[in-house]
Amino acid sequence: MRRLSSVQQKIPCVFLTEVKEEQSRKRHCQQFQVVATENVNPVALEADIDGALATEKLDGTCCYITVYKGQPYLWARLDRKPNKQAEKRFKKYQHTHRSSKGFIWSVEEDFKTVPETWIPAHRVKHHNGHPVPDEHGHIPGWVPVEKDNKQYCWHSSVVDYEVGAALVLRPNADSEDLLEIAAVPLGALMEQTLELIGTNINGNPYGLGSKKQPVHCLVSHGSVRIRNPPPVDFQQLCSWFQESPEGRVEGIVWHCNDGTLIKVHRHHLGLRWPEKEAYFSERSVVIHVDGTAEEYNISKDLFASFSRLNGHRFSRIQDIQFDP
Repeated sequence: MRRLSSVQQKIPCVFLTEVKEEQSRKRHCQQFQVVATENVNPVALEADIDGALATEKLDGTCCYITVYKGQPYLWARLDRKPNKQAEKRFKKYQHTHRSSKGFIWSVEEDFKTVPETWIPAHRVKHHNGHPVPDEHGHIPGWVPVEKDNKQYCWHSSVVDYEVGAALVLRPNADSEDLLEIAAVPLGALMEQTLELIGTNINGNPYGLGSKKQPVHCLVSHGSVRIRNPPPVDFQQLCSWFQESPEGRVEGIVWHCNDGTLIKVHRHHLGLRWPEKEAYFSERSVVIHVDGTAEEYNISKDLFASFSRLNGHRFSRIQDIQFDP
């Protein structure tokens, strides 16, 4: 299997988009809506979208695994954003010019401070030694997830740095219909981006765990394939999302052979998300977390809880529970 591209930047939509002056379906505070036209994006055509690998776009928060303190580490997404004054100036310019092109930033003065450990994402452009904001006015980047940082406690729950492993939800090697949760060496995930999903992430659209027993895990981007994807056609995609059981997903991300990533989100097509019964929630899962509680830092942590379920199979991932 070829190595899939990591998600470091905003991914373009498979269709050309336009802005409508109406309340966003995706962001409550946003007073405009970005919607798809029926015209396929030339970027997608140039990347041979028809020959691309279609994968499920999962609804969580983006993470990255790379070296920190001399060992593989989980990093959380942290985009550097403008301060209030700069944001106001930027929005006014956008409204006047209907575009952000030509807007001039002063990165040193216009942006909020970030931790010293922050690094910009791959392919962020630089000018005079400073990272340059994208068309949304953000500088995508990452911060390492350390165990004592309460802000990233749910990120921390899926990694054990002493053992050097992460809890990963992935397709089972022997059955494409079955998912598995496994403790995967962090070294085997180096330079990959993954989606953190679970109880306390983005409203938990997949129904994982509960307040009493939170369940979180990482899913490598591109690992969940769509077996019978619809053609890249506006009407056929709309029909697939609305009528096919496999279409009860947040969106599709196409991994093109040249490394280009292309996506479509249900909101682009004017469709609702989340669905009451997401397709991903209904999939069967088996637990493959070997070891004992003594191997992990805390007997009540997520690794130990899953290790006590080693070999157990659930008919749906939303049925995972630790107590009988």
